[in-house]
Amino acid sequence: MRAVLAILGALALAGCETPANEGGVADYDALAKATQQCQAQGGHLVLQRNGDPENIQDYACEKGK
Repeated sequence: MRAVLAILGALALAGCETPANEGGVADYDALAKATQQCQAQGGHLVLQRNGDPENIQDYACEKGK
C-alpha cells in the first residue's frame, strides 16, 4: 500500500513539471526566456507587425534605436 502511495505521489509531482515548448506556443515560460535572451543581446522583444501573439516565432528582438 505504501508503495502505491509513493508511486502516486511521484506521478503527481511529475505532472507539475513544465514540458519543453514543442510547437512554438508563446506561453509565459517561452516569452520570459526569449525576453531574457533578447535583453542579453541589448534589445527588447516585440511582436512583429501582423504577428500572432500566441506564436513565439512571431516575436522579434529589436535592438535599441
